[in-house]
Parts: sequence; C-alpha cells; structure tokens
Amino acid sequence: MAARRLKESLSRHLVQDIYRCSQKKQTGVSLKYMMNFGSFPTKKNLLMSAQFLHKELPVRLAHRVIELENLPYGLSEKSNVLKVRDWYVDSFRDLRSFPEIVDNEDELKFTDLIQKVKIRHNDVMPTMAVGIQELKQDLGQKVGLNELPEIHQFLDRFYMSRIGIRMLIGQHVALHQPDPPPGFIGLISTRVSPVDVAKNAIEDARSLCMRTYGDSPEVHVYGDPNFTFAYVPTHLHQMVFELVKNSLRAVEERYENSDQESPPVRVVVADGIEDVTIKVIKDGYVNTSKNLQHEVYGMSNTFSFF
Repeated sequence: MAARRLKESLSRHLVQDIYRCSQKKQTGVSLKYMMNFGSFPTKKNLLMSAQFLHKELPVRLAHRVIELENLPYGLSEKSNVLKVRDWYVDSFRDLRSFPEIVDNEDELKFTDLIQKVKIRHNDVMPTMAVGIQELKQDLGQKVGLNELPEIHQFLDRFYMSRIGIRMLIGQHVALHQPDPPPGFIGLISTRVSPVDVAKNAIEDARSLCMRTYGDSPEVHVYGDPNFTFAYVPTHLHQMVFELVKNSLRAVEERYENSDQESPPVRVVVADGIEDVTIKVIKDGYVNTSKNLQHEVYGMSNTFSFF
C-alpha cells in the first residue's frame, strides 16, 4: 500500500503551515525557569504560560511531523509510523485552530485541549517500536540499530523531544492543582533523593529481569541518601530504570550458561559542584552514565520521551 504523503492527504494550507512552523526554532525552557515561574501560579502567570505554549507546541509538533515524513529505508511508509505521524498532525491542527488566548476563560479551555493532546500521544512509544520492528524484519533480523545510524539518530531526537513536550504540558496542567503535594512545584520536586529514586527504579528493573530470565544480578547503590536536589522524580526513575535494565540484561545473558556467579551491578550517584551524575557499572566498566545538569526541555541534547 502506498504511503499517504502529507501533500496527498491534507489540505494545501495545512501542509504549508506545518512546513512553515517546522522552519522555526524551538524555545528551550530550563528546569530552573519552570520552578521560578511556577512558584506563584497566579492567573496572570497561567495566562502567560498558555500563550507561550499556544505558540511553542505547534513548532515542536511540526518538527516531528516533517521528520516522520522523511525517514530513510521506507520507515515513513510503515503503517504504525504513519499512525504516529497522523497523531502529530491532528495535534498540530487542533492547536493551530485554537484562537488567540486573551483571558483566563480562554486559558482554561486551552488547558483542557492540551490535556487531550497529551493523552492522544500516550501510545507513541509502543507504536513506534512496532514500526521499527517491522523495518528490522524487512532488512533482516541480524540488522541492529547500530548498523542503521540514521534511524538511531532519529530515534534519539524523536524520543528526546517527547519528554520536552510532555513536560511543558504536564507542568502547565499541574500548576492548576489547588492543593499541590508538599515540596512540589507542578511536576517538579524541590527535594528529590537520587539514591532513593535509584533504589525504587532498581527494584522495578530487577523484578522485570526476574520475570524475563528467572533470575537477576544483585545491584549495589553507592551515594548519600540525604543528598537532594530539584528534579522531576518520574523522569529520574525512568532514566535509572532504563540504565539498570540494560545492564541487568547484559550481565544475565553473558553469564546465563556460565558456571561463574554473575557479578553485581553497581550504581554510583555522585554530586559535584555543578552537576549530578549517575553511573551504572558492570563487570568493572562504566556501562552507562547520565549527567543531570543543564536540563533544558526542548533542546537537541535533552533526554526525552514524547
């Protein structure tokens, strides 16, 4: 079945608008700025936030639409990738159709809209995963993403943009809560313990490893549990979970048929003068590392999930 290209399935005006917005640069928003801005969620601030998102979100969505339209190896033609692309197009259309936000009544209606947009994109990751799997089957099961650098780089950018959009939407929506949890500014906790979060993520990762392999290596955590900093707990949990999950899988598969006992995985949380680093060490080598400084939602180097 031929791919439904944008120009063939959408109005000329909408396609031109998507391309025009895709030429604009995204505006990075730092975690610090969101904390400062969200500390006093007045009606005026919420109105300003909605006005910013009204302009910014279509730009970010347009970037993804154009990229999904022009993927190599025929990936853009996969039905699941087309489904994801159409979700982005629908969200772009909804946002661009929303009139200018001039008062708090408009702001509340807009907040309801972006909540629906966020829900629409809940299944982006598993749907994209199916499309990637279909591509790998077409190219041969032995072909990995490391042999397809263009796809690998696209997925990095694509998933990196996800957390930026979802964070911007989620933070705006959360600021409407009349009774926020203690120590929280929207989605941001002012006192996150990376060691405590790591322990919870490790428990989840080991549970998954046990269900998959029937066993799991031990994981040792090193760091000061009393050290805290401002961050989004769910994002940190997801990062550590993925890092540890990959390390557990690598160790389990390496020692699966060995007489040797699998060595423990070590998670080291180090707080420096200007950053926080989480390193996952297996077999004496740093397997993966995540530096948590300069978290700017929407920039090209952001760890993201939209």
